Parts: sequence; structure tokens; C-alpha cells
Amino acid sequence: MNALVLKIIAMPLMLCDHMWSTVLPGFPRLTTIGRISFPIFAFQIAEGFDKTHDRKKYLKRVFIFALISELPFNLMVGGGWFYPFHQNVMFTFCLAILAMMLLEAAKKKGKLLFVLTFVVLLPVSYILGFITFVDYYGYGIWMVLLFYLFKDMRWGWIGELAGMIYINWVMIGGLVFIVPILGHTAEIPEQGLAVLALIPIWLYNGKQGPHSKAIQYAYYAFYPVHMLVLAIIALYIL
Repeated sequence: MNALVLKIIAMPLMLCDHMWSTVLPGFPRLTTIGRISFPIFAFQIAEGFDKTHDRKKYLKRVFIFALISELPFNLMVGGGWFYPFHQNVMFTFCLAILAMMLLEAAKKKGKLLFVLTFVVLLPVSYILGFITFVDYYGYGIWMVLLFYLFKDMRWGWIGELAGMIYINWVMIGGLVFIVPILGHTAEIPEQGLAVLALIPIWLYNGKQGPHSKAIQYAYYAFYPVHMLVLAIIALYIL
């Protein structure tokens, strides 16, 4: 499947998650299936970074939409126009892009410097994600870096699988479901379902699909627009 199909899969899944947190809190399964959306977006940020002709312009575009999205996000998450305790996911992606830019600069100067930079960036980006209160905190930055790191490796899918399991099952965890399997029970954390995002990601064919400026900006606009609509319904209609 091409990049547009991935977007079409990820956007309604994100919408489900946000509907649960605003207008349909009585349907917790909405946020359960919504766990699958973020890794797809994280993958697309890493893929977009790799394929863009101007990485500074790419960062600038994501940052502009982060600013545009902040007020709708504040309304949805904090119930008001100002909410400094949690920043929208576009800021998470800005930090991830900055990290990838540093890694690319280090790579040009040799493999050793690249490895050293990566080792330093892991804890730094993790801590930075928490102190800036960006969505998904340091875990979100790590997921982008995970797809960036293993993108061109022959057996990279193994690293992606291991990394996704570790980040989502071990580090984030969260609500645990007891699932019967062949007469036994297994504990599966809700966030662990994010690993299922690897299925469409691995089916990605490397092609962009139908593309235009209108499609590109509609994709970016979906994030702030749907949050604004949901926040208005939750705060002023329901």
C-alpha cells in the first residue's frame, strides 16, 4: 500500500481515540483501537524526512502546523485555550525531526560519530520529550527514531518489532486486558496493540500514491480541524 493509504488508515484511528476522550467517553474500545494510529504517523514522519528534498523546510512546515494545532489541542485536552501541561503531537514530531537532522549531520562525518550521537540522543530526546510535555512524551520521539534507524537495514523489521514491543508493552504499558488463549490466559497491555501498526507499515510499497498540494495540506489540516470540532461539541453542545 502507498503512503496515502497509510494516511487514510491512520486518520480515522486517531479520530476514534480522540472521540473517546471527548464526545464518547463511554466507549473505551475507541481508544483501544486508536493505539494503532500513532506508530503509523511516526513511520510517515521518518519516511517523509528521508524523502524530502529540503529537511529544514520539512521541519518548518511541521512546526507551523504544530503552532496551528496547539489551540485546538488545548481545547480538547485541557478544556480551555491555554493549557501548558501537554503539547500536541506535531511538537513531538518537531523534536524527532531535529534529532534526525543531528544524526544525519553526524553520519556525514563517519560511522563512529553517528553511533556516539545516537547513544547520546536516546536519553536526551527521552528526557526532552517529558520536560516539554509533548504528546507521547519521549516514547513518541523514540518511535520515530526507531523507524529512522532500521529503515534501510536488511533485517530491520526485527529491530522494529523488538523496539515496538519494548516501547509499547514494557515502557508505556497501561491498562491490561486478560485474554484467553488455548485454555490459558495472557496479559496484553492496551498500548501493546500499537504493535499491530507494523502490519500496514510493512505492507507499504515505498510509493507516495496520488499526491497534490491540496491532499498534502488536507492531511495536515485534519489534525487541528477534527480536534477543534470535537472540542466544540464536547464543551458547548453536549
